[in-house]
This record gives sequence, C-alpha cells and structure tokens, in this order.
Amino acid sequence: MASPGQIIFWSIISIIIILAGAIALIIGFGISGRHSITVTTLTSAGNIGEDGILSCTFEPDIKLSDIVIQWLKEGVMGLVHEFREGKDDLSDQDEMFRGRTAVFADQVIGGNASLRLKNVQLTDAGTYKCYIITSKGKGNANLEYKTGAFSIPEVNVDYNASSESLRCEAPRWFPQPTVVWASQVDQGANFSEVSNTSFELNSENVTMKVVSILYNVTINNTYSCMIENNIAKATGDIKVTDSEIKRRSHLQLLNSKASLGVSSFFAISWILLPLSPYLMLK
Repeated sequence: MASPGQIIFWSIISIIIILAGAIALIIGFGISGRHSITVTTLTSAGNIGEDGILSCTFEPDIKLSDIVIQWLKEGVMGLVHEFREGKDDLSDQDEMFRGRTAVFADQVIGGNASLRLKNVQLTDAGTYKCYIITSKGKGNANLEYKTGAFSIPEVNVDYNASSESLRCEAPRWFPQPTVVWASQVDQGANFSEVSNTSFELNSENVTMKVVSILYNVTINNTYSCMIENNIAKATGDIKVTDSEIKRRSHLQLLNSKASLGVSSFFAISWILLPLSPYLMLK
C-alpha cells in the first residue's frame, strides 16, 4: 500500500504531465496556425512560341526580405525559378528554363507569386508546384499547365468561290481542332455537308493553319465559325447585308480552375503517461 508521501508525489507528477499536455496543445495549435499559409494557383494554358503566365497567389507579407518563392516542375531535377530576399536566385535553376522565367517582383509584396514563362514550348506542359515561405509560415499548391496553339479565326466573304461562300481562317492550332459552322437563322442546322475544312502544317511542323469554307450562304444572316480543341475554343462571327459586313471574334481557354493549398509544417510529439499511450499534434 502506498504511503501518503508516495500518493502526493504521484499526484503531483500526474498534474505536471496534464499541464505539460495542455501547454503542448496550446503551443502546437498556435505554432501550427502561424506555420500554415494559403496558396492558390490557377490551371492555365500556354500558347506555343508566345509568353505564358503560371498563376499563383498567397497571403501577403509586409516584409519582402522574408518571402521565398520556389517554382518546381514534376520530373525536373532543378528549380524552375526561385525568388528570395527581394531578388531572383537562379543558381539552382534547371537548364531547360534558363533565360525564360521571371516573377512580377514589384507585386510579390502584395501576394503575387505568378511566373512569366517566355517562349512557351510543347514540353513545358506538366504539373508545377508553387511553394511559398513567409514570416507567417509556409504553403504550396499544384498547378496543371497545358501547352498547345490557339488563335482567333477571321471570317471573310470568299469572292474566289463560284457560289456565295464564307472563308474562315485561323493561323495556329494544336492539337488538331474541330471546326463547326452555325447560323443565327438556321439554329441547330448541320452544315457539315456544305462546308469543307483543311489543316496545313506550319513551318515548324507542329502547329497547323485551319481553313474552312462554308458554301451556299445567304445575306442578312449571321454565321459563326467555331474552332475548338482540348485547350481553347475560338469563334468568329460574320454578318453580311446588302450594305455592309460586320465581324466579331472571341477566344476562350477551357478547363481553367483554381487549386487551393494550405500546408502545415510543424509537428510535435509528447508521451503522456499514465493518461494515454501517446499524443501527437500536427
């Protein structure tokens, strides 16, 4: 049977363990909160041969010197880009991105970690990670980047044709798109039998020029030439009347969506005996 002194001793030990666990919980939640920041990316597409933007934003920090931005790509050993202490640090940049990347340095303090990618290549497609460190903590989010070619079509009256026809041309597309004609007057009509579409490889043997001819058109009607692949959809409209020709065009990138990442990098473990086998805070 335990003596009164032993009972008091073990009671004090138990109280100390309980207090230690409570303090661990408080510290763990507090530090975990300070070490988790929200990072948001936006799935986007790059147009081959042109400049593209990989979008990433994070919780702003008032101290630029504490902000670190790292862009990484799945399957690439080196970094895509790194920004720290208010300037670029490209010492660990992978060779395939040399001279092709830049952040918006004057907007970093406001939470913009977006990356400008120059001269987009077909091989730039893939999964990227935007990794952020600030005085508030750390966070990251993935971004799916697609690459291809897309351009706005131009629709004109084809005066070289033997009948009243329209000619829809777009200079650069990849992968090969589909082309569909539509009419404001004949909504739902299938124009495949009165149209002809061709694809011609451009000089770099990747992108293609799209040409589609629509025959037997009538005046005082609006026709639409719609070009679409898995990256973009573009539409060219034309209306021909007795006195004038009106045109308009529109380009839309497909499957753009935001990705939200909240990361916690603090973990603490305590052994609480005899109250519980273990307690781990994350």
